[in-house]
Amino acid sequence: MTGWIDRFSLKGRRALVTGASKGIGSEICRVLAEAGADIAAVARDPAGLAAVKKDVEALGRTCVAIEADLATIEGPREAARLALAAFGTIDILVNNAGVTTIKSIIDTPPEDWEWVNNVNLRAPYLLAQALVPNMIKQKMGKVINISSQSGVVALDDHGAYGASKGGLNMLTRVMTVEWAKHNIQSNTVCPTVILTPMGEMVWGDPAKGDPMKAKIPAGRFGRTTEVADLVLFLASSASDMICGQDILIDGGFTAQ
Repeated sequence: MTGWIDRFSLKGRRALVTGASKGIGSEICRVLAEAGADIAAVARDPAGLAAVKKDVEALGRTCVAIEADLATIEGPREAARLALAAFGTIDILVNNAGVTTIKSIIDTPPEDWEWVNNVNLRAPYLLAQALVPNMIKQKMGKVINISSQSGVVALDDHGAYGASKGGLNMLTRVMTVEWAKHNIQSNTVCPTVILTPMGEMVWGDPAKGDPMKAKIPAGRFGRTTEVADLVLFLASSASDMICGQDILIDGGFTAQ
């Protein structure tokens, strides 16, 4: 049996991370690179991508920065094409990109519903569709979908977002049923509030954020590194028997 360092090592692996220019995504890129992975970083923000590329390369790893609009059909497909052109194959797919609109179901217009679901649910399906065939050929791969606590429990004004994340959780289970036999592990990570730029937008006002924090037994919101460290575990061979799970990082929110 290999030692624990080898089991958690990503040396020689290639990872594609979406939403990579800031917040959870940029932290995932850095943590995976620290573990030895080369990174295809996908996002819309060129300045943020340049910063992530610099951080990854400072760790001695290769980073390909890919600008893509994941709200479109062609954006995810082109991102996958460019990543495959750069690396030949992708061993780890981290579908992290996410958007939200904070409106009641009645007040959510169809275009907002479509935008949220296109980025949060359709893009992961399209990226997996493009990248998993190579994983099947090499009989090894990891698909890690960054979902949300609100894909498991209902929150006011989160109709579009909650539906997209609940759908992502179920998509992950179907991925497991179809691909686990090829030694491909698919799982979701479901964080509570993480004060990324999007988290600040929704929960940064203490009038809204403090009541939510009071519902978390741990008494605080999560940190980006806590999400990235779980992604590292799921990306490594140490997690090879974990498939089709929705893993919450919620400080006990759903335990009550």
